[in-house]
Amino acid sequence: MSADKAKKIKMKVRRGDNVIVISGRDKGKTGEVLRVDRERNRVLVQGVNMVKRHQRPTQTSPGGINEFEAMLHASNVAVVDPETDKPTRIGFKTLDDGRKVRVAMRSGEVVDQ
Repeated sequence: MSADKAKKIKMKVRRGDNVIVISGRDKGKTGEVLRVDRERNRVLVQGVNMVKRHQRPTQTSPGGINEFEAMLHASNVAVVDPETDKPTRIGFKTLDDGRKVRVAMRSGEVVDQ
């Protein structure tokens, strides 16, 4: 899709969620979601998918080899169940007071804070 016609995808992963990587070279690692890109369906997870970039020195930075997190595709992560600490799918449920919350399908526990 071109950038001007890209549609935003509804994602069940949100910033601040604890997720586990379920495929790829970092499979099994867990971390907190720092950023979500709904247009490209990608997430940035703290301490996961670390890449190195060679930076030329500038007036403000000394340069060298910088290491930072790269974005992961959202299909490669799963939200961690707050009760069992295992990967789970996410569903939605309406509470008695009318709030719509996310729930872990594995245990039925509410994921939203």
